[in-house]
Amino acid sequence: MKSSPTRRVLLAGAGIVALAVPLAACSGGGGGGSSDGKVEISFLTQNTGTNVDVANAFIDAFEKANPDITVKLETQPAGTEGDNLMKTKLATGEMEDVFGYNSGSLFQALNPDQNLVPLDDEDWVDGLIDTMKAVVSTDSHIYGAPLGASQAGAVVYNKKVFADLGLSVPKDWAEFEANNEKIKAAGITPVIQTYGDTWTSQLFVLGDFGNVLAADPDWAEAYTKGERKYVDEPALAGFANQQEGFDKGWWNQDYASALYDDGAKMVATGVGAQYPILTGIVSTFQQNYPDDLENLGVFALPAHDAADTKLTVWLPNAVYIPKTTEGDKLEAAKKFVAFINSPDGCEVQTTVMVPSGPFATSACTLPDDVPGLLKDMQPYFDDGNTNPALEFLSPIKGPNLENITVQVGSGISSAKDGAALYDEDVVKQAQQLGLEGW
Repeated sequence: MKSSPTRRVLLAGAGIVALAVPLAACSGGGGGGSSDGKVEISFLTQNTGTNVDVANAFIDAFEKANPDITVKLETQPAGTEGDNLMKTKLATGEMEDVFGYNSGSLFQALNPDQNLVPLDDEDWVDGLIDTMKAVVSTDSHIYGAPLGASQAGAVVYNKKVFADLGLSVPKDWAEFEANNEKIKAAGITPVIQTYGDTWTSQLFVLGDFGNVLAADPDWAEAYTKGERKYVDEPALAGFANQQEGFDKGWWNQDYASALYDDGAKMVATGVGAQYPILTGIVSTFQQNYPDDLENLGVFALPAHDAADTKLTVWLPNAVYIPKTTEGDKLEAAKKFVAFINSPDGCEVQTTVMVPSGPFATSACTLPDDVPGLLKDMQPYFDDGNTNPALEFLSPIKGPNLENITVQVGSGISSAKDGAALYDEDVVKQAQQLGLEGW
């Protein structure tokens, strides 16, 4: 996704962390304390969004609870520049004592078995949901602790519209189809689309990936090897579902020009019944439509087989410890990581950060006063009905998906043609990454 919904921007709100000082100024490594008997460690966070405020809140609370440890904050840019700095620091042994970074495929690119401290034996590990463990682990060890909440690619819906029409949350695609026809017959837009902000057009494909993985658990790994294609089922379903929506007239009339904010207004006020979108939209509702907030809920994009319906989740970033952190610094660093996933650390996360979904650890729970939309997501987590978005499992993401899904959702390209275009779109990137099978 581009712009505000890029993975890095989305997860910056969930606490993505990194650094921005010259290599000579870094304080990674070493095993001793300071001259006053305190142990000093460094914590690296990105200098974008609310990351610095969040990091300072963690540090203040941690130092108050651990007066023998001082945490020095370092910052660095986000994006590609930050990625390159991260890899350089790990390669040269200059990484800070604790650092935050993406989970999933970008984490794997850091060569964690070589560069990071295993954290399998830490007490907080047992509290992680399996989906989170999968994106901070290799075949050998767990290396990361979550920082921030999740969000999902799902269907935000107007509960009042559903109640007025006697509709239930659909568990499979056939129920979704039936609901949409009843909504359309009532003169309400069944499904909101906002192609004026092209990134929003991707949700039918990206938000369906949890269902793809349920039907074919090996899909992401095989896709990275060039052995799976979007033009084939089960991945074709996302494109086919979007084509069906256009063909059956489910969209709002101004879908081609409507913007994200228009979509938020339509679903909040009941002009439209459903909006496939990222659940981070809750902050827009809180700011612009507080009186309508409790009329809004969320459900997973339905699979064609109800047994495969899973909530597709964008997991939080994580904090890691490089192997260059040793001795007293290592023990202090582990305490800091544990603090982030403790009740006191969770209090920081729920007061300084705005949750966009449930947490990936049982150590943190959503406050009672969060919008019902977020509470609707919790049962999916509790029942194990979540799967990671593809970008957490594979580094392959073609640059033109949002343009292709606009074509499919506008009736310009068929689902099959759109999927084939996207299969071609990713080839160059996969080759640039040096992946075998491409």
